[in-house]
Amino acid sequence: MAILPASAEYGIWFRRTDVTGRDPMVPARWDAVETAPLCTRLVNHAGVSVSTVEHLMAALAGCGIHNALIEIDGPEVPILDGSAAPFVAAIVSRGVRRLRAPIRAIRVLEAVEVRSGDALARLDPAEALEMDFSIDFADAAIGRQHKVLDMANGAFVRELCDSRTFCRQADVDAMQANGLALGGKPGENAVVFDGDRVLSPGGLRHADEPVRHKMLDALGDLALACAPILGRYTGVRAGHAMTNTLLRALFAQPTAYRVVLCDAVMAARLPGMGVGRADIAGLPRAA
Repeated sequence: MAILPASAEYGIWFRRTDVTGRDPMVPARWDAVETAPLCTRLVNHAGVSVSTVEHLMAALAGCGIHNALIEIDGPEVPILDGSAAPFVAAIVSRGVRRLRAPIRAIRVLEAVEVRSGDALARLDPAEALEMDFSIDFADAAIGRQHKVLDMANGAFVRELCDSRTFCRQADVDAMQANGLALGGKPGENAVVFDGDRVLSPGGLRHADEPVRHKMLDALGDLALACAPILGRYTGVRAGHAMTNTLLRALFAQPTAYRVVLCDAVMAARLPGMGVGRADIAGLPRAA
């Protein structure tokens, strides 16, 4: 997989280099999302898809990248260590080119909320992107966790990007019984919990790593809005599908948002602004 620079207003696109005879270009856009278990999958008009895009999309948004072409030779973005850190480390170490064009952002004007059972996702007006996330799992090693972050000043890189996806041992057993995840190893691409135990070697990177990872996922899914969001995102037990449903609800309500050109003050508070090499010291990198 390779991340290539793109011009202003290009947006984020994937190009499947292994596809012939069909359109290989897949847009990283909210209305190209197809429901998939446990990940975000994008599908174009020709049925060409790219799965598990959320960690890469979070890395791009968290590093302030709004235009890029991602070339990929298969249907799924590499999971790597289960976090966005290897992507972030690679992007920041290579450098980001600032374009001589204004940044467009989506300002939330009215509250928009979606619910499913005891889960909800909501956007409220705010001057910059803020995130508020709560989770509640029966496993004692996870339990209830809550975190609030202002995503300005590189907060994603320092606070969230190294938090890994997680699952329960019962989920791993069920997948392997069905011939799935046979090559996965705890600690290499996910944190595995079993009741009150953390089974992955080395334990957790943060005491609240699960809720941090949920926020990472949400940022990646919100990045499919095709522009930075100026608003407060609240997630309660929310997952990929619910965040996408929230974006669909936002764009179905024209009075709830406005596309704006960011002035210098607004741009300075976007995720990724001010991130430098010092911020990636110690981050896990791809092998």
